[in-house]
Amino acid sequence: MLRILAKIQRIGIVTEPLPRLNEPALSEIGEQLKERIGELFGGSLAIREVDAGSCNGCELEIQALNNPYYSIERFGVHFVASPRHADMLLVTGPVSRHMEEALRRTLAATPEPRLVIAVGACGADGGEFGTSYASSGAVANVIPVDAVIRGCPPTPLDLLRGILEAVQRRA
Repeated sequence: MLRILAKIQRIGIVTEPLPRLNEPALSEIGEQLKERIGELFGGSLAIREVDAGSCNGCELEIQALNNPYYSIERFGVHFVASPRHADMLLVTGPVSRHMEEALRRTLAATPEPRLVIAVGACGADGGEFGTSYASSGAVANVIPVDAVIRGCPPTPLDLLRGILEAVQRRA
């Protein structure tokens, strides 16, 4: 796998350097996250991702957390299909007017104590879409937010850092 990625980088398809497989930052953040999750959530953190009107850039980075490189499940974090099973909501995109009520219902269905994280520039402040007839802008304009992970889109490592910071604040 790494040979294929290195070859892709050599021929110029990928312009940024590929991350090293044993990146110390990833392991360090992951272990800290695992420790905090063990203390606060009994060893497992269930996340429900909600797309409230994004371009899908943030979703691609969130999905990368499940790939073999980042493998977020080894740190006790997994994604769930229902907000009723979630400890945390990761909300992406500027909230479209059509998603406002669905987002509020998702929040109401998520049991307390819960964490809500706005992801990306759009989730943080509406991004380039801002507030308009079609968009409510930032996630915080619709539901209470505990933390924000900025970036357009944030990298998987930034997402891990943001999740860790939110969990540490809860402690």
